[in-house]
Amino acid sequence: MQLDKVVSYHKALADPTRIKILILLADGELNGQVLAEKLCVTPATITHHAMKLREASLINERRDKNTIYFSLNHYFIKNNANATERLIYRKTNSKGGTEILHDDYKRIKDSVIKNFFTSQGKLKSLPVQLKKKIVVLEHLVSQLEKGRKYSEKEINDFIKNFHDDFATIRREFIMHQFMFRENQIYELNPQEMWARWEILS
Repeated sequence: MQLDKVVSYHKALADPTRIKILILLADGELNGQVLAEKLCVTPATITHHAMKLREASLINERRDKNTIYFSLNHYFIKNNANATERLIYRKTNSKGGTEILHDDYKRIKDSVIKNFFTSQGKLKSLPVQLKKKIVVLEHLVSQLEKGRKYSEKEINDFIKNFHDDFATIRREFIMHQFMFRENQIYELNPQEMWARWEILS
């Protein structure tokens, strides 16, 4: 279902222990044992809740020998919250299903596309800066058909029309909620769920 990302985000938050974990991690990275001690629960409980938070992309994990450290995924916490707001209030922010961009936003978008795409429409490179990267990804996925289901091969072939590194760009489509994947089938998310470069500093 196209709303899975938003639903998953709210399910992940629908538990007091998980909210407490996020609050503790807001002060910095912590390992599972420390979290368990602070919350007076077992390490197994932390593992369970961390899995739910990780599935919703709300936390990151890194392993150091036998210890797993957790940290907040700040970008996805903010982006999922904004996606929910945009989805609910989409009628006040859109006209005919297409968002009206401010003139300044349009100039920025046009400048990024001009700098990162050749005159033949090929992508020179994927930008490192997040804001510019999302502009590029949005430009690409806007050329896909809404409501159509794509096989992984079809998505790869589509991306290769613009750039050879189809695997990276395909992952970026999913990471930034432009598309969702189920059983190796890809489909565009509603535009209200897409990552918005306009809100990034």
